[in-house]
Amino acid sequence: MCLKSLLNLFFPKLCVGCGVPLFAHEYLLCDYCRFNLPYTNYHLMPENPIEQMFWGKIRIFKATSFIFYTKDSSAQSIIHNLKYHSRPEVGTFMGRLAGNALADFYADVDLIVPVPLHPKKLKKRGYNQSEMIARGLSEIIGKPLALDALFKNKITKTQTKKNKEERFLNVRGSFSVKNAEMFENKHILLVDDVLTTGATLEACASALIDSHAKISVFTLGLASS
Repeated sequence: MCLKSLLNLFFPKLCVGCGVPLFAHEYLLCDYCRFNLPYTNYHLMPENPIEQMFWGKIRIFKATSFIFYTKDSSAQSIIHNLKYHSRPEVGTFMGRLAGNALADFYADVDLIVPVPLHPKKLKKRGYNQSEMIARGLSEIIGKPLALDALFKNKITKTQTKKNKEERFLNVRGSFSVKNAEMFENKHILLVDDVLTTGATLEACASALIDSHAKISVFTLGLASS
């Protein structure tokens, strides 16, 4: 038996969605989880619920989330593996899956911009999960990434246990643009991991709109209300 087979026998690769051992042809997700992801399909709906979240707040051209993020689900396991278990490859993989579904929806985008982490948080985690998702999207839809031009200028407390108003106050004014000329008259796709209230994306979009950019939004997950 070869070394690879022995390693798989004693240390099997597990599905990041449900935890079952993967077959040789599977990567990160088992076939069952991959084909049964809770897709929103909001990109197929005019004036979809994600776009409506930003109405009356900030001008967003297009917006969607790829999957519903609910407690004790495969989607939660996928995103927790990405964010908290040092699995950046999960983000790139899910970004590619989303890109295959959304290439036409975002066909007129010029640049892809992941929501940045503060340098201290980036150093602690080792990677930006939103950037990993954006890299996968970029590979499939063929749009370039713009990294470091949008940056987080202050450390903010975790949004997890904050209510809607507290989330907006927590991140207001916390993002800045380093090179405004890069974004002038460009269509920017903002990418984040999970959408809850939209506070973080609104704060990022506000900084980019000041650079005369047109903004669209994508998140991997949509948290249940």
